[in-house]
Amino acid sequence: MTDLEFMDHAEQLLRAVELACDRINDDSDADIDNQRVGGMITLVFANRSQIIINLQKPLHEVWLAARSGGYHFRFDGQQWMDTKGRGEFFERLTQDACAQSGQALHFSS
Repeated sequence: MTDLEFMDHAEQLLRAVELACDRINDDSDADIDNQRVGGMITLVFANRSQIIINLQKPLHEVWLAARSGGYHFRFDGQQWMDTKGRGEFFERLTQDACAQSGQALHFSS
């Protein structure tokens, strides 16, 4: 994958996260504060816990840091998969957001 292809796919992922936060905030009583600075999004929940998503451009990876740990994802041509075989990005984000917020939330591409 070229750098340009990585950035195109990564930008789509970050935008999908932002749109999902907007949808969740509009459709529920969840209060997710999502702040984006360049290639990094910080999700802050009502209990002040955070999930941080950031791009690792030289590695062509997206990293996710949550209470459950740190995860590295690479685009496989169709979706962002964990480099250690622990699943797809939006599944992981959904699990961690539910655990940290104490609410049933859903993130998708």
